[in-house]
Amino acid sequence: MHEIVALARKSVTIGRNEFLTMKGSTDTNVYYIESGSLRVYVLDEEEEQIIRFGYKNNIIVALDSFLSGNPTTFFIQAIKKTVVKVITKQQIEQFLKSDDNRILWMQILENLVLQQIEREIDILTSSPKERFKRVLQRSPQLFQEIPQRYIANYLRMSAETLSRLQKS
Repeated sequence: MHEIVALARKSVTIGRNEFLTMKGSTDTNVYYIESGSLRVYVLDEEEEQIIRFGYKNNIIVALDSFLSGNPTTFFIQAIKKTVVKVITKQQIEQFLKSDDNRILWMQILENLVLQQIEREIDILTSSPKERFKRVLQRSPQLFQEIPQRYIANYLRMSAETLSRLQKS
């Protein structure tokens, strides 16, 4: 992944609660998080549904817009002051002219797909306790980086339920 991050020519600082990307915008950049944390969410009848988090050393992207070139359905918002390195789609396309680089890029995309599959399983798992256990096993760092109210939303449970599960 270091090779991809090295493509970045600029960094951007996003203040707490500021948006990196908003629904309806076209965003074909890939972002490497140097510090801070972000949340990716959609609006469902004016209710936020968090689908992903990103924190230090993660890559985050509005994948729908990146792949299609069309406006995104996602909001990407800073949870706290965040610094990201910006890698443009053109930089990635240039990078992919090498066979070795294409293999690396495929590994990154495969990892994103696997993470999305894990997320879908989490959502479909009916028991809040099971959702909590799965995410805790997969991403223990999440619980140090992200405020509980956002984690509760991500896990589709109340903050009280999450607190109770953490204590048990």
